[in-house]
Amino acid sequence: MSRVVQCVLLKREAPGLDRPPYPGDLGRRIYESVSREAWAQWLKHQTMLINEYRLTPIEPKARKFLEGEMEKFFFGAGSKAPEGYQAPKA
Repeated sequence: MSRVVQCVLLKREAPGLDRPPYPGDLGRRIYESVSREAWAQWLKHQTMLINEYRLTPIEPKARKFLEGEMEKFFFGAGSKAPEGYQAPKA
């Protein structure tokens, strides 16, 4: 049986993650209060940020930026797309 969490992003109970997805305190907070569905939304958003800002995730500066955006996405005012960003047409 999977864990159920009160998801901070979806504002409802949903299946939780199997393990912390990120190291440290932020990873623990995400594990405790973010659902699998919300994590999948973050991964899509993160991919867009990496592509639009042409980030190299292995670089410390890019990792710090993505960590800050992750914090805002789940626990802050939300992470925004770059100015002028247009989502691909389906």
